[in-house]
Amino acid sequence: MSENNAPANDTAGLEGNPPPMPLSVNLQYTKDLSFEVPAGAAIFASLRTAPQISVNIDVQANRLEEQAPVFEVALAVRAEAVEPPEQEGGQAGRTVFIAELTYAAIVTLGDAPQELVEPILLVEVPRLIFPYVRAIVSDVTRDGGFPPVVLQPIDFVALWQAKRAQQFPEPAGEA
Repeated sequence: MSENNAPANDTAGLEGNPPPMPLSVNLQYTKDLSFEVPAGAAIFASLRTAPQISVNIDVQANRLEEQAPVFEVALAVRAEAVEPPEQEGGQAGRTVFIAELTYAAIVTLGDAPQELVEPILLVEVPRLIFPYVRAIVSDVTRDGGFPPVVLQPIDFVALWQAKRAQQFPEPAGEA
């Protein structure tokens, strides 16, 4: 029999187990919420077919304290529904509804390597708060008198990479 002086619950030192995530979610909140039906009650009487819905999503991260690794990460969603065109290729009709939500989390980063700070803030935190955003958008559209808008899962890695490509475009030419 051999003696093992290591604590039984110390799993960080075992092979194959990653170190704990250097992230602490302090709180989450609805920063801004808006739901509009620009045409009012008339839209309910005249809407004959399902509206066309477009969804735009953005993620922002801002440091809250200069000397501390405390950040606000905001996930903004805008869902806009319009009447479908009367003829194929025609002009879209009236706006049925507009739902806008900015949902935020205040997070503290631990000893994260500098190269991981941006992916943690712009990928991992949005993944954590997305289920709440999805529920709020679904509830507000349903409570507004329409079928609920159920957001499909989002690839936050691709969103982050697209945003980086806009900020730092690849130079033209051959590599």
